[in-house]
Amino acid sequence: MSQIPSYPPASSLPGEKSGHASALPKEAMRRRAFIKGAGVLAALAFLGRRTVAQAPRTAMTVYKDPNCGCCSDWIKHVEMAGFTVTVKNTTDMSTVKAAYGVPSALGSCHTAQVGSYVVEGHVPADLIQRLLRDKPAGRGLAVPGMPVGSPGMEMGSQKDAYQVLLFDKAGKTSVYASR
Repeated sequence: MSQIPSYPPASSLPGEKSGHASALPKEAMRRRAFIKGAGVLAALAFLGRRTVAQAPRTAMTVYKDPNCGCCSDWIKHVEMAGFTVTVKNTTDMSTVKAAYGVPSALGSCHTAQVGSYVVEGHVPADLIQRLLRDKPAGRGLAVPGMPVGSPGMEMGSQKDAYQVLLFDKAGKTSVYASR
């Protein structure tokens, strides 16, 4: 059995104050500091991941036709941006749009409700997040039609320019963003 080296008491080292840590050789002190530092970093990394994983996600309800592929692609887009989506499949989208006050001129293939707002069509997730953060007066956002290159309507490098419109209860619109 090997013997554990015994270090002289701190008081026997010249110029040192009494205390346990100073009694250790520099190499042992460095090793101890490294292990403590690694432990702190590991704890911070673990807590950081836990915080991200536990961050509240914003709930969204999406009404869509059960056979619409681009709606499903848009849902994946908003889920990846941090929304928790409840999907309600329906073949009667005109009733849903009327119930949420979406003007027919702004119609698209799906309608979502998030917070106190309505989201019509292929609105980018970052603009929905901005809407919820800034809380502008209005009923919601819309991307009329199905512009190529909008979220859920990706077709390679092809992209159409489109506008995201803020609309109010009277159906009046203003440009919220251009893409």
